[in-house]
Amino acid sequence: MQKAAQTYSTLLFLCLTLFTACVSEPADEKGLKDVSSFPVGGAVEIRQVMQDSALRDIILKNFNSITATSDMKMYAIAPRDSVYNWDKADSLVDFSQKNDLRLFGHTLVWHSGTPRWVFQKGAEDSLWLGNFLKTYIEDYVGRYKGKVAAWDVVNEGFDTQGGEYRETLWYNKLGKKYIANAFRYAHDADPDADLFYNDFNLERDTAKLNGVLKMIEELKADNVPITGLGVQMHLRMDIPDSLIRESVRKMAATGLKIHFSELDIIFNKHDDTRGGGEQLYSRVTPEMLEEQGQKYETVAKIYREEVPAEQQFGITFWDFTDRDTWINPFFSLKDWPTIYNSKLEPKPAYYGFRKGLSD
Repeated sequence: MQKAAQTYSTLLFLCLTLFTACVSEPADEKGLKDVSSFPVGGAVEIRQVMQDSALRDIILKNFNSITATSDMKMYAIAPRDSVYNWDKADSLVDFSQKNDLRLFGHTLVWHSGTPRWVFQKGAEDSLWLGNFLKTYIEDYVGRYKGKVAAWDVVNEGFDTQGGEYRETLWYNKLGKKYIANAFRYAHDADPDADLFYNDFNLERDTAKLNGVLKMIEELKADNVPITGLGVQMHLRMDIPDSLIRESVRKMAATGLKIHFSELDIIFNKHDDTRGGGEQLYSRVTPEMLEEQGQKYETVAKIYREEVPAEQQFGITFWDFTDRDTWINPFFSLKDWPTIYNSKLEPKPAYYGFRKGLSD
């Protein structure tokens, strides 16, 4: 009897051990890229990727596309007059090719990515600025021809709100034609690369969206080689799903490839300016995280349902962990906007998005 009891105890222990292992280790080890019909990506910084194995594992498991957060912006590539620094961009190209990841170039022209020395010279000499733009894009895109699949050619060329062009150095000195010229220069340097215009708030600011759509019509009518529209999708939980859906439908109607290029979803609010956060929630609850997961699921479904398959360039997360999110330092907030928590564990947002990819 004692021996039988010992045997029963041993079997019970083994069963409990196996049950615990099954619960703690998901049976389906596929990443997001494996359940998606279009590319899924993350924004990365090459130094952090090389130093943080946990972050690197998340990337390689879930993504088949990457975008540089800062390593490929103008201030990183052209830090001084007549000086290029290719080190980080070269490392990104090497990492992407070794791991079969599509590399998306972000960004060629952006007012906030323009280094101070370009502002100083360009403000004094518009002819020099126009020549610099041409040379810079031709050198840059030409160097990575066939290695960078697509580019955000111009980023945030419209005002934060409404449908007017943003009055930057580029616009004030060169006029709105700087946008068309930038696309032409990029196309000449790499005719096979997809070329995007990228901006924010397009999903919730109808006037801004209409302004961008009008610009796209004008560019296409003038045979400018624009092939894609990037919508950053820095969403808030309170933005109506119906508004997002209708906006995406309008974007898809352009016939361009559509890229949800910088996806995250916040609980709090901000006014789109540095330090302009409004802290509505001091802590996050399980219920809030579940609701965020449902929002991520809806965003994935809207993309699948409203963007024709041939126009689905993909969805990219702009930072994909709450530990690394740009939202908190930029807006002076404490928020939880990504699909992984600060411990690099998948949140309900991860599973919601995953469900939206394949449901």
